[in-house]
Amino acid sequence: MSDPATLPTVEDAIALGLTESEYELICEHQGGRPNRVELAMYSLLWSEHCAYKHSKKLLRSLPTEGEHVVMGPGENAGAVDVGGGLVCAFKVESHNHPSAVEPFQGAATGVGGILRDIFAIGARPIAVLDSLRFGDPASSRSRYLLDRAVAGIGHYGNSIGVPTVGGEVYFEGPYEQNCLVNAMALGIAEREKLVRSAAAGIGNVVVLFGARTGRDGIGGASVLASAELGDDDGMRPTVQVGDPFEEKKLMECSLELLERGLIVSLQDLGAAGLTSSASEMASKGEVGIDIDVSKVFLREADMEPFEIMVSESQERMLCVVEPSNVPAVMERCEKWEVGGAAIGTVTDTGRMRVFDGEAIVGEAPVSALVDDCPLYDLAPERPAAPVYPVPAPVLAGDVSMREMLLALLRSPNIASRRPLFERYDAIVQSRTIRRPEQADAAVLAIKPLVGRPAYEISPSELKGSRDPDGPIPASAVSIDCNGRRVAADPYTGTVAAVLECASNLACAGAKPLGTTNNLNFGNPEKPHIAWQLSEAVRGLGDACRALDAPIVGGNVSLYNEGASAGPIYPTPVIGMVGRLPDARRAGRLGFAREGDAIALVGPFAPRLDASELAKLWGRQLPDGLPQIDVEAVAAAQAAVRDAVRASEVSSAHDIAEGGLAVALAECCLTGGLGARIELDDDIEYLFGECSGGFLASGERQALESLSEQTTVRMIGVVEGRSLSIGDQIEVELPELTEAYEALVELFA
Repeated sequence: MSDPATLPTVEDAIALGLTESEYELICEHQGGRPNRVELAMYSLLWSEHCAYKHSKKLLRSLPTEGEHVVMGPGENAGAVDVGGGLVCAFKVESHNHPSAVEPFQGAATGVGGILRDIFAIGARPIAVLDSLRFGDPASSRSRYLLDRAVAGIGHYGNSIGVPTVGGEVYFEGPYEQNCLVNAMALGIAEREKLVRSAAAGIGNVVVLFGARTGRDGIGGASVLASAELGDDDGMRPTVQVGDPFEEKKLMECSLELLERGLIVSLQDLGAAGLTSSASEMASKGEVGIDIDVSKVFLREADMEPFEIMVSESQERMLCVVEPSNVPAVMERCEKWEVGGAAIGTVTDTGRMRVFDGEAIVGEAPVSALVDDCPLYDLAPERPAAPVYPVPAPVLAGDVSMREMLLALLRSPNIASRRPLFERYDAIVQSRTIRRPEQADAAVLAIKPLVGRPAYEISPSELKGSRDPDGPIPASAVSIDCNGRRVAADPYTGTVAAVLECASNLACAGAKPLGTTNNLNFGNPEKPHIAWQLSEAVRGLGDACRALDAPIVGGNVSLYNEGASAGPIYPTPVIGMVGRLPDARRAGRLGFAREGDAIALVGPFAPRLDASELAKLWGRQLPDGLPQIDVEAVAAAQAAVRDAVRASEVSSAHDIAEGGLAVALAECCLTGGLGARIELDDDIEYLFGECSGGFLASGERQALESLSEQTTVRMIGVVEGRSLSIGDQIEVELPELTEAYEALVELFA
């Protein structure tokens, strides 16, 4: 029994992020005051990061079942059927607060964590994407955070041998103090070999394997992600430290253990470390687990039991093993040079018990730790006044349309990301069909390719005869969200983000199979943030139902704001995976052939409200956006997708930030060909933004046939070495290139 005089108090609980009422509830579950180990476990598992106590009720409204869903929310990652007995596993998660404190390790360990989620269900990781948000790139802080975060992503992905194939980055004032670093990963597995995380089999052994446990990351992700950030670096020691080479060994060891059928269940150690992984495995299996911390292999010999239980040291996995298989598991760990130790047992007690040798140092009901955290009802209230400051104008309203186009191409949210993505290896594993800036979505062969690299296939071959060996099935993936538009209208902006991902897939020739999301918001205890979150989740659900692209998993990151800086833009990042029958017919965004006709496809009704041009003008965000005809947009996506799959178009590109004129410039720059566009429309038509507009090039008859499914307007022809739009805009390709590569010098 613990001495009551040494037991933590309610003040200690509050210091760990719990409320007074939560502490009282913990005392009820424990039958008295918790000791230091018990309070540490509760404080982490009842944190916002682990318990989703302000969002779980909302998330229950999302669609999670569908024809292609094999594994939905509740596991380490979701999975969808991609045919041939294979599944694609995928998930997105955030490492926002750690990255704001220590950007290199925060971003690197974010990649490491999402990769472990993928191979924890038995899938081999095949790709990483990232979704990043920073403040003004002119500020030294934002440049530092971006440079170090990109370096961390590249370091981890490049070292472990998983390609970083796509992503996005936005620069907005509200992210100045609270950057966002979201990482998404994909993996491929045989459907019948997927493994779940539920502990099973009374008397089975709990084995910890991977890196040694140290003090790095103690309370890191769970504490940092459950409170607003301060203005100092006092939290820097809570950021985890990653080792991609250790994770490579851990991944290969995990996959071999699964392949050989040596383990019953598998769980990675992320936020809250052993406490979270063991408790969640026990909860899912409706069993108890005993852990002996004296058997955990340590990096520092003098660690306290509570430190061992909550350490967030990276590159560790926990598995349940039948006793007879323990020697074989240890042999595999030795082969891959990863540490391994039997540290516990599956029990029928329904309790999480922590031992230090023979002495029990803490215990709690598994149900209390995992399932009984109080869930809170939000108090949403639409704000009566603008929440976000007006951006400073950087472009006069009376400049020519030509200058508007060049200014937009130079703007940080549109300019080429080449200086960033060139730091990533995008082609390792020999699966990559479409790399960044080749298409609107990344495209990956489901099985590795041999012979000539797929990315070298020329556009002319897309219309050639099929290989005698048959088609090459592929997956396409996109990640997207325009936080400014969500800030203007959380419901419609989120619908638009889902549609943007599906449009990107359509341009590659892929049909959506499933969706993941990362909901990045401010403090949900504030009524206007609660309203943003509630409306965004409603939009997410409606859009995914309309597209039959259910949610298979995701993440919530709240409290992204500071006392002085205010909240970030509401940023529900959407990741979507689709399938296309033949990788060699994957779409490209660049104009491909001189003389091709150019068509504007889909329900295109642009508005300047919340557009990139409105930001350059320094305009206040509008209070709402026009409603989107989702059915009409979906019909346009289907038309484009079908045309790409049939090789009836030479290029396809959806119209997004910057509007029609910017999309035309991107098609010219990517393809190295000019275009003559016969339009004399106004500024709003050329630079406004909306969902559902596409640019397609190809033979005129093929483009006109798309009118059977959606709206088609023939607007020009691919020709020359300049972009000409009516009598308003005439720009040579070299000048377009100079503007579009404005970030190259800034981030060189």
